[in-house]
Amino acid sequence: MIETFQRTLPNGITLSCRASGAPGRPLMLFLHGFPEGAFIWDALLEHFSQPEHGGYRCVAPNLRGFEQSSAPPAVEDYRPHLLVQDVRQLATTESADGVIDTLVAHDWGGAFGWGFANAFPAQVRRLVILNSPHPGTFARELRDNPVQQQASAYMNFLARPDAPALLAADDYRRMWPFFTLMGAGSDGFGWLTDSVKDQYRALWDAGLRGACNLYAVTPLKPAMPGQDAPPIPQLPRERLTIEAPTLVLWALDDSALLPGLLDGLEDYVPKLKLVKVPGATHWIVHEQPQRVAAEIEAFQRGT
Repeated sequence: MIETFQRTLPNGITLSCRASGAPGRPLMLFLHGFPEGAFIWDALLEHFSQPEHGGYRCVAPNLRGFEQSSAPPAVEDYRPHLLVQDVRQLATTESADGVIDTLVAHDWGGAFGWGFANAFPAQVRRLVILNSPHPGTFARELRDNPVQQQASAYMNFLARPDAPALLAADDYRRMWPFFTLMGAGSDGFGWLTDSVKDQYRALWDAGLRGACNLYAVTPLKPAMPGQDAPPIPQLPRERLTIEAPTLVLWALDDSALLPGLLDGLEDYVPKLKLVKVPGATHWIVHEQPQRVAAEIEAFQRGT
């Protein structure tokens, strides 16, 4: 059974959350991406809360700016370290020692998962990343790979001040193609049903400004057409390494995040298990939830 609640953090941010499993059990925390919300994890929350699958306390917050979570108005309120702070403070409310047994993250959630595991290595035992580029390889590909630059060009649209209004127009006409045009298998799994669309409408009706601010604030974007490429930050190596055992589950038919992002990943993540999934797209959590659960469970057993 899924429970919902609001959690106000010490930093004043309130996160609306979905959860399953008894408080006090080892914590699994799930972080969604754009244009998603916490509800995408419901099947996994229920799965991993069952005793035969670990009996975890499973919690999925809506990130700041999404659903009923706090949506501060300023672009700078969405800087990555502030979202990482949200994750850390939420973990302290759900775990006596603030430790996350398994942190599972997709898309933008993965950006904050990478950041959390780097900044607070003692507070995460395992990291699971689904189609979310490591900042080191993403920065490299945005600098050097024209194909990835073109695949990421949509980020500049989402960073525009008028993007939320344009996305909301005509019953979110511009939003649905994010799902159906992401890769060869996007519309072949049958997951985007009317009831799922209604869940997304309810999520987006709460507002898209905060979600789009993630794109506005990040320096990791390709050049605008006809303009010079913006400077891509060169982070020191100590800001990029991950000590925790890490599973990267990568759907290969993701047309926005290309497989070149996996090259050299082991240099930053020594305890890496990489599983490539052909025939799945960026929306693998929707498309193949049973496969995702099985891969995570096998990883947990092996670490």
